[in-house]
Amino acid sequence: METAETILSVEKIEVTYHRVVTAIQGVTMEVKRGQIVALLGNNGAGKTTTLRAITGFVGMDDARVTEGSITYNNQRIDNRRPHEVTKLGVVLVPERSKVFENLTVAENILASVPGKSGKSRMATAYEYFPQLVRLHHREAGYLSGGERQMLAIASALVCSPELLLIDELSLGLAPRVASELIERLEVIRSKLGLTIVLVEQNATLALEVADYGYVMENGRVVLDGTADRLRSHDDIREFYLGDLRGGRRNYRDVKQYRRSRRWYG
Repeated sequence: METAETILSVEKIEVTYHRVVTAIQGVTMEVKRGQIVALLGNNGAGKTTTLRAITGFVGMDDARVTEGSITYNNQRIDNRRPHEVTKLGVVLVPERSKVFENLTVAENILASVPGKSGKSRMATAYEYFPQLVRLHHREAGYLSGGERQMLAIASALVCSPELLLIDELSLGLAPRVASELIERLEVIRSKLGLTIVLVEQNATLALEVADYGYVMENGRVVLDGTADRLRSHDDIREFYLGDLRGGRRNYRDVKQYRRSRRWYG
């Protein structure tokens, strides 16, 4: 069986803010072409920093990759500018500032790729998110959370990404809306041949569609594996999939909990 080629390789990267604060350290991950890869963890685990390091946006936060390397399609992209990374085919749907609130839905989409090519690609965006058609002239600031997320992904699609990175897809959304978006992503991946990295706190939702996953804690990757392996892993089930007794807050606490249960339970 032929093994899919690696499209993205993150090798032992360290990101430092303001030249003194280390946010993530030793993060390594690999993404195969055509995969959906989930990056899981709590707030502050380093997930968003990892995505922003890959796409160059950490530079806008007075931060940079100070150790390690990021390679996309066999080309080093660490510490490149965001527009340079986007041109290569790596597009980020951010957690914050997803849309331009004072622009209409149509204007938001065209802002990603202005000119004639943008108008022709708008039809593609509407094909995958037909709900946006009736909202064509509505200002984005008046959209619901789910509609904003649709618009953010649609605006990313018109950039013709090869690798799409989505930060906190389900944040603030009703479970039904989040599930619909996840299903839509599967269709988009299949029809457009995209590779997707999905940052999520909702592990149950992410592992429904992911081929592979990484769990981050305190700026490091603490566990990785196929979605099936992570779903069946006792520690992940107890904490991230809602089967934990005692309300512990991180993966390390789960490990300590299980260790104490073995010795004293």
